[in-house]
Amino acid sequence: MDALHEVTHSANVRLNDEDSTVVIIDQTKLPNELVYLPIDKVEDAYQAIKTLQVRGAPAIGIFAGYCMYIFSKKWKDLSYEEFKKKYEEVGAYLNSSRPTAVNLSWALRRMKKIVEENADIPTILTLLKKEAVAIHEEDIAMCKAISEYGLSLLKPGDGIITHCNTGPLATSRYGTAIGPMLLGNERGLDFRVYADETRPLLQGARLTSYELQRAGVDVTLICDNMASIVMKNGWVDYVFFGCDRIAANGDVANKIGSSGLAIIAKHYGIPVYSLGPSSTIDLNTPTGDDIKIELRDPDEIKTMWYEKPMALPETKCYNPSFDVTDHTLLSGIITEKGIVRPPFDVNLKKMFGDNNDK
Repeated sequence: MDALHEVTHSANVRLNDEDSTVVIIDQTKLPNELVYLPIDKVEDAYQAIKTLQVRGAPAIGIFAGYCMYIFSKKWKDLSYEEFKKKYEEVGAYLNSSRPTAVNLSWALRRMKKIVEENADIPTILTLLKKEAVAIHEEDIAMCKAISEYGLSLLKPGDGIITHCNTGPLATSRYGTAIGPMLLGNERGLDFRVYADETRPLLQGARLTSYELQRAGVDVTLICDNMASIVMKNGWVDYVFFGCDRIAANGDVANKIGSSGLAIIAKHYGIPVYSLGPSSTIDLNTPTGDDIKIELRDPDEIKTMWYEKPMALPETKCYNPSFDVTDHTLLSGIITEKGIVRPPFDVNLKKMFGDNNDK
């Protein structure tokens, strides 16, 4: 199986043949190395999420589901009360690894519900695997549907700018925000894609341009601060980016820089769409102001990608992982159930009012 197939066909997160480890593509090694990392310890799973070896809201949810299944197998000889206590402790620990992306807590809650509703441990283990596989398979179907809805907006030759990474590496197959481009490319449609490098962790440079280039899509990598001139030049028809949490009013938390991109697009009259599965919609969160924003290590800015530090050790850094794009900047939110348009507070509730278990 070649590298392109690996990163476009559900191979970035999977169980091994013995159901003893969760195997991921270590995204911190891309694009220069394709490294598979087997995870079978709780601490390693936490670090894999925290350090972005596995990343992207849907992929994190899939990973968490499989991890809770393989960890639970190690506790099969405990009493139900001990098993349940251990399960809850490990689930809470994993959930603390990245607080902003709702898919992590969403997947963990789905798995935990099985433990709460069954007292026979062999039955629990069987159902946990079934649920983890279901989370994965549902995401593949959702990504295909999201890609189809996004593709319905595009015409051959359109220019699209995207931010961070929302492709197969971040999800299960086609992805979300770049899914329409990959699906369209399979159908012989030509698009021009501009990929923000996405400072400070360079997911756009290392991952998005990698996925699109390997798939044969016309992709141009730009620095984040070049988006304005690219739009001014008339090269961009749409802005597509993903989402890690969507509030009830349509505010979208996504990778840091997404809000600025939407503000620039508003100035140039370019429509902005956020693409993601319905599991990222949190109707229990009223607005973006209620979303907890993860702060990360200052060294990601000062030293991570440099041979020598680019700032003095005592220099303060502010390194939020996400920002919130105000709903007034969005033309629509694209999910597997369709395109939601303003007013988002009304239409999100209308479409997802029964999907409130977040």
